[in-house]
Amino acid sequence: MTSFPADVTPLVPATVGRRCRADRALQVADVLRTQVLHGLVRDGTLPAEAGLAREFGVSRNTVRHALDLLREEGLVERVPGVGTLVSGTKFRHGLDELRGLQETLRDHGEVRNEIRVSGLVPAPTGVARRLGSEPSEPVVYFERRRLVDGLPLSLDLTYVPRDLGEPLLEENLEGEDVFVLLEEISGQPLGTADLSLEAIAADPHTAAILDVSSGSPLLMVERLTSLADGRPVDLEFIRFRGDRISMRGTTRRTSPVTADPKERAR
Repeated sequence: MTSFPADVTPLVPATVGRRCRADRALQVADVLRTQVLHGLVRDGTLPAEAGLAREFGVSRNTVRHALDLLREEGLVERVPGVGTLVSGTKFRHGLDELRGLQETLRDHGEVRNEIRVSGLVPAPTGVARRLGSEPSEPVVYFERRRLVDGLPLSLDLTYVPRDLGEPLLEENLEGEDVFVLLEEISGQPLGTADLSLEAIAADPHTAAILDVSSGSPLLMVERLTSLADGRPVDLEFIRFRGDRISMRGTTRRTSPVTADPKERAR
């Protein structure tokens, strides 16, 4: 945790002006959440409310509001006479490298797959288009509930072209990453993946599978993975529990968009 030097006045009230307590609490909660998720809270205990109030230049009531937000997320626990303790964290899933869940979380716990459905199905038009196959041509489809140390993390719905998917069904899908198996079966490495992320609410069916309440926040990831030669081989729709996953990545600005000076002046 950082603190302001004695001769420096916190910027929050000076530059932002009057704001409601909820706005200031969000700002405090965002900074503290990052500290918790990055494992930067010393000894697993957050500083006292009075210290946090000085650090952020806010009232203790605002700090309490911020801590309540983190408590509702399951990240901290307020223990009378002890303080605010870190009670949970999220698995960090990097977006910079193309890795399976087992590869990503190998140092954070045991990843296990529960295969709920597997087999050949006629490819829906949207799936066939993404995989470069003919509509209604059979593809391999399987559903997995993925657990880390026995706790549900995600529900994965996956489509794979038939020539690679049928050999895949003969493999140990409960204990192996599909990415690793696809590379072995195809004889070439994976290349790239196109993905999109959005927040959704858990429908009753998914909520029961992931052991959350209906309407709980989920992170929906749609990912189309291709081999090094550009062939698409894996289309996934993944619903992650929002309270157990954090997506991270590094982006680079390549070339700024240069606008007409007259347009910028408007």
